[in-house]
Amino acid sequence: MAGTFSVADAVELAVVERSGFTESRHAGSAVVLSPEGEVLRALGDVATPVFPRSCMKPFQAVAVMTSGVTLRGEDAAIATASHSGTAAHVALVRRLLERESLTSSALGCPPAAPSDQVSRDELIRSGAPRDRVYMNCSGKHAAMLLACVANDWPLDGYLDPEHPLQKRVLDVVQRFTGERPAATAVDGCGAPVHAVSLTALARGIQKITTAAAGSPFALYREAAALTEAVREHPWAVGGPGQPDTVAIERLGVFAKVGAEGVMVMTARNGTTTAVKVLDGSSRASTIIALRLLAGAGAVEHDAIDAVQTELDLWVMGGERRVGEIRATI
Repeated sequence: MAGTFSVADAVELAVVERSGFTESRHAGSAVVLSPEGEVLRALGDVATPVFPRSCMKPFQAVAVMTSGVTLRGEDAAIATASHSGTAAHVALVRRLLERESLTSSALGCPPAAPSDQVSRDELIRSGAPRDRVYMNCSGKHAAMLLACVANDWPLDGYLDPEHPLQKRVLDVVQRFTGERPAATAVDGCGAPVHAVSLTALARGIQKITTAAAGSPFALYREAAALTEAVREHPWAVGGPGQPDTVAIERLGVFAKVGAEGVMVMTARNGTTTAVKVLDGSSRASTIIALRLLAGAGAVEHDAIDAVQTELDLWVMGGERRVGEIRATI
């Protein structure tokens, strides 16, 4: 069966240290692009396709934004979010749906409870059921529904790869990455996800995050608007304590985590990295990406050290910190 790169083609990216002992090791691959788009560093296999998972969301959001749907500010941020289901996130999703008098039942993502613990506890105490609007991809799905309405595309089947909306997404992916996907599968939220190489993924994200607001092309103007929205409203992209939100707020990067250990990140100067942790764990992906950017001189190591606690990278022994999750690249 076709798949991503093998263990033999991966390199160590991070370790978990407990009381001075290396307890676990995370292997994977990563690529770093210069602001001009040249490969500065390649670790492991960066040519074999990977599923970007939620790192697809910026492409999906731009596809919606160039399909007759105006998204700005928080509305754009929630459209590319992997949110934690707080009341504020849910309010944004409902606001998108209300533009066309839609309800959460129209969403194609599965019902869920908030991943934010406080919000989850409140839902349980209220006795209210799980709902599609709490699912971390609901903002993306709400935006997709708006694109369908704007273009008289059917709402039913909007997640089918042959649906006009999904063909539009595929076109945007190919335009930005410069690569034809090697495979298409069903993501955890039910939407199509397309396999591209880490190098192509980094290239595509860099083009989105460095696009000029004054470009003569709508594709790049909308990409610039999306990037601005993410940097101005990082809370909407993740949530309290979520790595994306912390990295964007504290370090000024554009960050987007994906399931199964995928991460993309762009510094203010355009330096971009894409990471795939082979075992699928995302616990180290943010610090790996940050250290790669720091190694390229795009982020200060001291600034990363200052947000260590907020990224929840400590290894605990009882109530004491006895180690950490540490990037080794």
